[in-house]
Amino acid sequence: MKIIECPRDAMQGIDEFIPTDIKVKYINSLLKVGYDTIDVGSFVSPKAIPQMRDTAEVLKKIDMTCRATTHVSSQHDEGTTTRRSSLLAIIANLRGAQDAVQFDEVNYLGFPFSISETFQKRNANSTIAESLVRVEEIQNLCIQHRKELVVYLSMAFGNPYGDEWSSDIAIHWSHKLHDMGIKIIALSDTIGVSNPENITTLFSALIPELKDVEFGAHLHTTPDKWEEKVNAAYNSGCRRFDAAIKGFGGCPMASDKLTGNMPTENLLSYFRNKQIPLSIDMDAFAQSMLIAGEVFPH
Repeated sequence: MKIIECPRDAMQGIDEFIPTDIKVKYINSLLKVGYDTIDVGSFVSPKAIPQMRDTAEVLKKIDMTCRATTHVSSQHDEGTTTRRSSLLAIIANLRGAQDAVQFDEVNYLGFPFSISETFQKRNANSTIAESLVRVEEIQNLCIQHRKELVVYLSMAFGNPYGDEWSSDIAIHWSHKLHDMGIKIIALSDTIGVSNPENITTLFSALIPELKDVEFGAHLHTTPDKWEEKVNAAYNSGCRRFDAAIKGFGGCPMASDKLTGNMPTENLLSYFRNKQIPLSIDMDAFAQSMLIAGEVFPH
């Protein structure tokens, strides 16, 4: 089971700039929890995402030595493997990727690939065809620098712009990305329209077909719908979940203001109730919850 904590997604839509040292304090606390990965920032135009303009400075200041050591049971034998949290940075083009790969601290580069032509142009200033070229360029760069590319398949569960959408289209693009060598694909609920039916359809179709791809769930939710979404993804074979403490961030385009990221505390509660083992330090998590109060406006 992999939990990816997403402070970047939680912070990026906040208008008032969060001081760099506060970001560093928060991320240092998250490093102690035992997450698989932390989505730490983005290398994109500061005009597009002003809140993330200090990502390089944050990476230089965080204390990687404070990462919790977790012991993960192997699926193939009775032993365990030891790991520490990895860092992921979002990029939208080759220039951003070139900046990101310079940091040894960054293990993963995340690229948002929308199956909505309209949203891809708005979000990444490129067509789908142009974005495929970017994926190839960034994938090659990642291989050269021993990084791994994570592709976020945005609008995977629906499209508010009137572009053609269906689960079959999302499945088609997942296969296309797999053919390009992408090994981690996060199905992303960009606008909060995922439901148990379309979640089950996508994961149940893709996980058995593309066995060498790690599929993740980046789900947005209202407070009353989170459990049914997690349950559908988990029961369909998903073992990688994105989340953000207290559900901060999420859907800037969603019409429902209660729609946000999947709350990490809810996710942990779900797995705990299911008696699914997690390598999470709950004391460190509680401390991160407290520090989140300094980061996010009330």
